[in-house]
Amino acid sequence: MCTTCGCGDEAGTRISNLAGELQTPGQGHPHSHTDEHGRTYTHEHGHHHAAPGTETIVLEQNLLAKNDLLAATNRGWLAGRGVRAFNVMSSPGAGKTTLLVRTLTELGGRLDAGVIEGDQETSLDADRIRATGRPVIQINTGAGCHLDADMLRHGLDALAPEPGSTVFIENVGNLVCPALFDLGETAKVVIVSVTEGDDKPQKYPHMFMAADLVIVNKSDLLPYVDFDVEECLRRIRQINRRAEYLTLSAATGEGLAAWYGWLDGATSQAAAPTSGAAGSEPLTGALTKAH
Repeated sequence: MCTTCGCGDEAGTRISNLAGELQTPGQGHPHSHTDEHGRTYTHEHGHHHAAPGTETIVLEQNLLAKNDLLAATNRGWLAGRGVRAFNVMSSPGAGKTTLLVRTLTELGGRLDAGVIEGDQETSLDADRIRATGRPVIQINTGAGCHLDADMLRHGLDALAPEPGSTVFIENVGNLVCPALFDLGETAKVVIVSVTEGDDKPQKYPHMFMAADLVIVNKSDLLPYVDFDVEECLRRIRQINRRAEYLTLSAATGEGLAAWYGWLDGATSQAAAPTSGAAGSEPLTGALTKAH
C-alpha cells in the first residue's frame, strides 16, 4: 500500500513526449517514519512530524478519494470523445509491451491507437512502441510503483487522442498498487505469464478482483513450465466471476485472434467490456467468462 511502500516522490514523476519536454505533476504520497521509541508517524511532504504521543492518522483513504474524483473526470473526458482506454497491468516481464507492439503492428489501420507508457525510469518500452509508428507518451514515476489518475490526465493532455480512438495505458510492472488506483479507464486488462505460477490470483487478489479481462501469456512455454491453466482459471473464478479470460502467446501469435476480437467488441460499445462469450470453448486462443 502506498502509505507504507514509500512510492510517489513528487520530484520523481516525469512525463515526456520523447522530444525532450518534461513535466512534473504536483501530486505526492504520504510517507511513514519511525522514531527512536518505535512509534510510527504518517505524513505528506510539507507537513511537520507529529509530536511523540499523538495519534497516527492514516491518509490512504483520503489519497484514494482524491484519486477517484480525478478518475471520474478522466472517465467523463474519455467518454465524451468516444475514446476507449485500456489499463494494462502485470508484474514485470509478463509481456505487456510485447503484446502491445504486436497488436499495434498487426492491426495496422484497423485500430487508431496511441499508448501512454508507465515505467519508473527509461523510455525503453516507449521506444519499442514508437517503432510501430504509433504515438506514445512516456511517464516516468521515479520511486512511484504505479500510475494514478492525475498522471493519466497529464498523459492524455500530451497524447491528445483523436475522438473514437483507443488508448493503451501500460502501467508500471507491479501486481499490488496499480490495482488500487482507478485511472478512469474503460477496462482493466491483467496479464499473467505462465512462468510466474498459477497461484498469482490468490497471492495478489486485489489485482485480479479489479480485472475485466485476464490474459495468460507465453502459452508457447506451457510444455516447459509447471503451470496449470485450468487451476489458474479456477482461482480467478473464486475471486472474480465477472472477469473474462483468455490464453495466448504474444511471441508466437497463438491465441491473438481472441484478443483482437475482444478489442473489436470493447471499442464498439460505450460500456466497459465485461459480457463476452462464456462457457465451453477451449481455453487456449478462446475467450471465456470466469464463472
